[in-house]
Amino acid sequence: MRPIEFYFDFSSPYAYLMAEQIDAVVARHGREVRWRPFLLGAVFQRTGDKPLPDHPLKGPYARRDFVRSGHFYGIPVVVPARFPISTHQAARVFYLLHDRDPAQAKTFARAVFRRYFTDGVDVSSLEEVLRLASTVGVGQVEALAEAAGSEAVKARLKRECDEAIARGVFGSPFVFVDEEPFWGVDRLPQIERWLAEGGF
Repeated sequence: MRPIEFYFDFSSPYAYLMAEQIDAVVARHGREVRWRPFLLGAVFQRTGDKPLPDHPLKGPYARRDFVRSGHFYGIPVVVPARFPISTHQAARVFYLLHDRDPAQAKTFARAVFRRYFTDGVDVSSLEEVLRLASTVGVGQVEALAEAAGSEAVKARLKRECDEAIARGVFGSPFVFVDEEPFWGVDRLPQIERWLAEGGF
């Protein structure tokens, strides 16, 4: 059976809330999750949209909603001082790790999310991303740094972004249960029921 696919941008607080829950929800139904970071900036270039905090009226509400949603799910969350940020470095390192050890890549991804949305630390730099990789047991950080700047991994991330857009991914988090799309962490109850009932 194919894995559930979880598309996310590391700068999305709602994706952070999803990342803290999605594997446990899916495991209750005997399925696994494939994590697939992409860049919302690539989506916005296609759609003409902009980051949620930059929307008039909606932006101030969203900042309040991020924190309230964290409280609702029992997950600590802060709005970082610098928000949103570029996340291409974290996404590139994720894919490098994923190709060797998907479980370690998920652990790394959670560390990035928590550092940003719990500690409020800017995780856009390669230096911070590599430091986080080292804290979750990734060795040979120097080699990882060199690989993260390679044309091959840049092309890999671009392909992931292009594929996400081709599938209709327009926001973060975005989950596919087989071919059924769900946008937003508030769709978790629907995802769980869909998995339990095979659709509805």
